[in-house]
Amino acid sequence: MTNSATIKQKELFGHPVGLYILFLTEMWERFSYYGMRAILVLYLVAETAANNPGLGWANDSAIALYGWYTMFVYVASIPGGIIADKLLGQRKSVFVGGMLLVAGHSVLAIEQMWAFYTGLILIVMGVGMLKPNISTMVGGLYPKNEQNKRDMGFYIFYMGINLGAATAAIIVGYVGQNIGWHYGFGLAGIGMAIGQLTYWLGQKHIKHVGNLVEDNRSEEEKKESKNLFLSIFNHTNSIVGFTLMTVLGLVVWFGLGSWSYGVLIIALAFAVGVAIVVYNDGNKVEKDRILVTYISFLIIIIFWGSFEQAGGLLNIYADQKTDLRLGSFDVPASWFQSVNAIFILIFATIVGSFWVWWKNRKKESSSLFKMAIGVIIMGWGFFFMSIASNEVGYDATGEVIQKSGMQWLVLAYLFHTLGELCASPVALSFITKLAPERWMAFMMGAYFAATGLGNKVAGLLGESASEFGEFAIFTGIAVFCTIFGILVILVLKPLKRLTHGAEELEGGNNNDETEGFELADTNA
Repeated sequence: MTNSATIKQKELFGHPVGLYILFLTEMWERFSYYGMRAILVLYLVAETAANNPGLGWANDSAIALYGWYTMFVYVASIPGGIIADKLLGQRKSVFVGGMLLVAGHSVLAIEQMWAFYTGLILIVMGVGMLKPNISTMVGGLYPKNEQNKRDMGFYIFYMGINLGAATAAIIVGYVGQNIGWHYGFGLAGIGMAIGQLTYWLGQKHIKHVGNLVEDNRSEEEKKESKNLFLSIFNHTNSIVGFTLMTVLGLVVWFGLGSWSYGVLIIALAFAVGVAIVVYNDGNKVEKDRILVTYISFLIIIIFWGSFEQAGGLLNIYADQKTDLRLGSFDVPASWFQSVNAIFILIFATIVGSFWVWWKNRKKESSSLFKMAIGVIIMGWGFFFMSIASNEVGYDATGEVIQKSGMQWLVLAYLFHTLGELCASPVALSFITKLAPERWMAFMMGAYFAATGLGNKVAGLLGESASEFGEFAIFTGIAVFCTIFGILVILVLKPLKRLTHGAEELEGGNNNDETEGFELADTNA
């Protein structure tokens, strides 16, 4: 096996050239995804009789589809990670995912309902193959004893994500709203094709990472991972986890009458079972690290469940209840989808440098602490939306007669951005530090699946706004995130013990052998 610790890599600005190949690939992939996302809900709710007709759906129905779609986009990362770990390796899986994405975005350009749903399915499959594996490859570029450099590499990579997102919301959003929705979808497909070409041409710089990992353990040690789904039924803990989730799914299906959520929970029962099998496959130190990684996924679900109001509820709020006049120019609502990304480009290196400075002053700077702070700061952004919702006036029929100012949306996105920069790139790096090498892509896939569940939670919250009111939803999110973040900080010490010093390797060797176990190198 080849890894970054034994290969002399060509560098640019102090980082491997391979980082910039992955940066550009992910930039164009995010251009396509966020471009399509910026106009998806607006296309669904646009009136059928308009000059640029949409599908004429009700707001809650559009947000519901958006929630399901964005959830499946990320939940597909679990099978995408397993395929990479067991069959293709991460590098080839990224290429397959890119091809599926090119096909999916291209099909969306066809003005037919069969093409609309087919395109969404292909995009779900493509993101599932590409997203967890390209992020894992970034971690594989850095030796294990360069943790600060690895964290900064993820900040750079994260800037690529948001450079694509920022330009997509402006360009694709404008084309979709003002020229034609399907022209916007087609433009997103062109962006993905450029990203796929970049990845193919840059192979020489990344050929040493993302290859299929050879498991050199004995046959006895490997028996748990040979057939993941059958292994669910080999141990009590995995059987219990699978059974509880299945029973919950049946209760929701037949007891509460929701077959869609029932089927979803039953499907997730297999994911829970596999996650426990992966846990059982480790030695003591690996099990502790896998456990704390799973616990961190709860933070991720809470974070994205709140943050992802951006593509649904906040997107519609900008379109229908925000005064978009800027002098004589009407700002397209879809442009607000770029505000978060633009702020990330401005503040990414500032926030990253702040945490380095903070750590050098011997202050608490663990990934879990940063993630908790990120949840709190992001939650505070919704207080501005609470103010905005009180500015909106309605007539007796419920029609909007007074809209709120744009500044509240901008301030909300600013706090969301600062929170995201504390939580998201740090979480990506955290996983590459803790996950066993043989399960690296699966663990990254599980992270993105948690992101997907957060997206679904966001959809449910957005749907409930029509029942409870936007002020209650915005304020409730802000208060809950604050309390949750504080609770994580209060239990930080026992959580950190489970990492066994994985974040304290900078400038030294891996000393976890003192625990009596041989640990796998996490560099792919």
